[in-house]
Amino acid sequence: MTSPRPLPTLVLLGAGLAALTLGALALHVPGADTVGSPLRANLFVGVVAVSVGVYLLAVRVVLRRDPPPAALGPVLMLAVGLRLVLLLQPPFLSSDIYRYVWDGQVQAAGVNPYLHVPADPALAPLRDPAVFPHINRADYARTIYPPAAQVFFALVGRISASVTGMKAAMLLCEAVAVLCLLRLLAQAGLPRARILIYAWNPLVLWSFALDGHVDALAVGLLALALLARARHRDGLAGAILAGAVLVKFLPVVVAPAFVRGGRLWRPAIAGLAVIVALYAPYLSAGTGVLGFLPTYGTEEGFDTGQGFWLLAGLSHLVTLPGASARIYMLAVAAAFAALSLRVATRRAPEGVPDTVVLCRDVGLLAALATAAANPHYAWYYAWLALPACVAPSPAVIWLSAAPVLFYVDPFNERFVWPGLVFGPAAILAVRALARRRKAA
Repeated sequence: MTSPRPLPTLVLLGAGLAALTLGALALHVPGADTVGSPLRANLFVGVVAVSVGVYLLAVRVVLRRDPPPAALGPVLMLAVGLRLVLLLQPPFLSSDIYRYVWDGQVQAAGVNPYLHVPADPALAPLRDPAVFPHINRADYARTIYPPAAQVFFALVGRISASVTGMKAAMLLCEAVAVLCLLRLLAQAGLPRARILIYAWNPLVLWSFALDGHVDALAVGLLALALLARARHRDGLAGAILAGAVLVKFLPVVVAPAFVRGGRLWRPAIAGLAVIVALYAPYLSAGTGVLGFLPTYGTEEGFDTGQGFWLLAGLSHLVTLPGASARIYMLAVAAAFAALSLRVATRRAPEGVPDTVVLCRDVGLLAALATAAANPHYAWYYAWLALPACVAPSPAVIWLSAAPVLFYVDPFNERFVWPGLVFGPAAILAVRALARRRKAA
């Protein structure tokens, strides 16, 4: 019995993904800054979760069968179409983008964004009724976003001081990422239809096209850094990676993959130069240049340990010592340091393209660091879909999409509901490791 041809199957799954995306969008109450009600939010997440299932089936098709080159066109057409539909909608899953626009307006007025909270009377003349009322933490938190993000906000603000303009800019960053991924896939000799792993990912769609999260800028820069490293432009790769780190600090965890094979000094020096250059214009804020970051961990429960999935689970069984969070973070840091050293020093397997090894290592480091920190905001996981296009891993692909469940929190705690994401990811990772050892 012959298996269905991959192209018609992908078209059918793409139609299902489009229908589910539009159905989820229809649940939003027009004008509401959230989905509209708790019931609607639950239904929304349910529909999006089904779309994740359709997406995973499409990933299975594109990985297990050999899609023809003609599949690339429909894959990209659907990806672009869904993004344009979501671009025209107001953000209702997160209000972060209003802070981006505000920071751009503040800089346009010649003010250092790290100096004042948005509600500061000194900034009263800048309050835009379309933006200011929607800023979260406006009365107590200075901006948390690093200098590269601030430069981007300022540049976009000069063109369009609107939410739609900022979202469009984030989609341009995504376009850069897609172009880089297509080049990386071609360089690795892989079917370019694998771009579906990133372009059809529902979490990526909702995070960037609807809510315009700044992670899209980090994704675009990381893709550029991967392409530069794959072409042996080590200094350029280090400089661009440093830019990604100063958009959202988390990409620093993939640095060991960029210095594998003793290629350390050029990327390190170039990256350090970029960091100094980007921080310099904002140093008038002194230590305030870190913004809300020092307080953020306390707000998220990382100081008590309740913000960590594993500790939250253990706390249901035993009374944890006061130093449990510190012990957890030290253990994670030690394990990650050992893994980083191994990634940076090991040789590439014979017969495996260097581009694949690079993306595999980046995906491994990114997934483990993100899972260890386990933020409860869904969009923090979207960047994992990027390296998975070139070096697909079931656990990484799952982690890049399944956190759509985090858009609701039915039990108001940090273990049971998140376990629906982290539990399967752990099982998939152990299964892949066992298969690798058996094959070896």
